[in-house]
Amino acid sequence: MSALEVRGVNKRFGGLQALNDVNLTVEEGRIHAIIGPNGAGKSTLLNCFVGRLTPDSGTVMFHGKSLLGIQPYEINQAGVSRVFQTPEIFSDLTVLENVMIPALAHRDGKFEFNALRPMRREKDIQKLAVDVLEDLGMPDKHDMIASSMSRGDKRRLEMAMGLVQDPKLLLLDEPTAGMSRADTNNTIEVLRHIGDSRGITMIIIEHDMHVVFSLADRISVLAQGTVIVEDQPENIKGNVKVQEAYLGGAQ
Repeated sequence: MSALEVRGVNKRFGGLQALNDVNLTVEEGRIHAIIGPNGAGKSTLLNCFVGRLTPDSGTVMFHGKSLLGIQPYEINQAGVSRVFQTPEIFSDLTVLENVMIPALAHRDGKFEFNALRPMRREKDIQKLAVDVLEDLGMPDKHDMIASSMSRGDKRRLEMAMGLVQDPKLLLLDEPTAGMSRADTNNTIEVLRHIGDSRGITMIIIEHDMHVVFSLADRISVLAQGTVIVEDQPENIKGNVKVQEAYLGGAQ
């Protein structure tokens, strides 16, 4: 059963055709990787999923409902969360406060910051945040100030902020960028655990092929704004089109 269906998506910026008749299917509960060289259109495509860009043509359907025309602040209400390449966290707040913030969001996408301190005692919100941190392997970091954390922990903190909204689809833009190999391997384990335990559909954009082939159930390869291959990981490395467009001699 498919969760996300992308059909005939095109996006042009002036004379640049950033997306050219993009088609892909993301299955329910699976981890789907989108890879490709720089400038292939990966981030442009992700931005079309969350209302930051509107395609010139085509459709993006999530569980049978269109995501086109949705505003960025409405995306969480549609069951979609996004984790950005650069962590977007509140540096002067604690880890637990950061994770609680999305649960205090107004319907219009604004945050009720004045309610944060009193709401810390609300058992349902706090328990939800604690449970997510537990899932991400951060049960001992509740009281840490976010700015004091390692880059790897900041990335996992932003994942927690996305997961606390109980998304059906989690979009991860370079989730291991800048991490040490140890943090990278830990993140791979954490994401696989989250996918298995929560049944969340995930889309990852990632340049690290170790991460891609360790995590993805299926891979779409973009080149010059077009999906040239969509296949299972074991069939990607040996695909001549992929080798020519992206992997080259790096296998």
